[in-house]
Amino acid sequence: MSVKIRLTRRGRKKKAIYDVIVADARAPRDGRFIEKIGTYNPNSNPATINLNDEKALDWIMKGAQPTDTARAILSEKGIMFKKHLQIGVNKGAVTQEQADARFQEWFENKEKQSDAKITTLTEAGNKLAKEKFDAEKKVNEARAASILRKKQAAEAALVAEIVEAGATEEEKALEEEALEAVVEETTTEAVKEEATTEAVKEEATTEAVKEESTTEAVKEETATKETKPAE
Repeated sequence: MSVKIRLTRRGRKKKAIYDVIVADARAPRDGRFIEKIGTYNPNSNPATINLNDEKALDWIMKGAQPTDTARAILSEKGIMFKKHLQIGVNKGAVTQEQADARFQEWFENKEKQSDAKITTLTEAGNKLAKEKFDAEKKVNEARAASILRKKQAAEAALVAEIVEAGATEEEKALEEEALEAVVEETTTEAVKEEATTEAVKEEATTEAVKEESTTEAVKEETATKETKPAE
């Protein structure tokens, strides 16, 4: 029976995670398997790998063949390098202590590389977050400035409207005062003209009376002279 180390999918759509399993090569991808030896989550950065190193090495040494993706996962965790060292130990090329020392050295270098990668990704993420924050801050400041300008414009328009309304009321009051002054002046002139007319009429009447009195006196004097006997 050919045995393979491969991945089986689980998780929701577009957020898949995978189990690292040992299964019969003839079994379907998501079918029955012999043993689960780890998990692989590609959604995180870097990808998260949880692996049972002892079981993985045991199946590799028994001849289980990993798929390309599974091989990359096993290499990332040092299983393929440990297999190489263990074959050297079995052949007597190196001792177990030397193999363990070499693997420990490799593991420490790998940890440093992983830490450096995580630090780089963290710094990049922090920089990107800061850039996004600064961009959002600028947008918010621009929006606040726009709102302030609109508010000031509205207040200025309201003040102008109030001032215009006050000026209109003042103009109306001035117009009414001017109209009243014109009416008063016209009334005064009419009264003066009427008084003058009455005075003229009165003077004319007085003159007529005087003339009539003079005429009567003349007539009376003439009559007296006519009625007086001659001497």
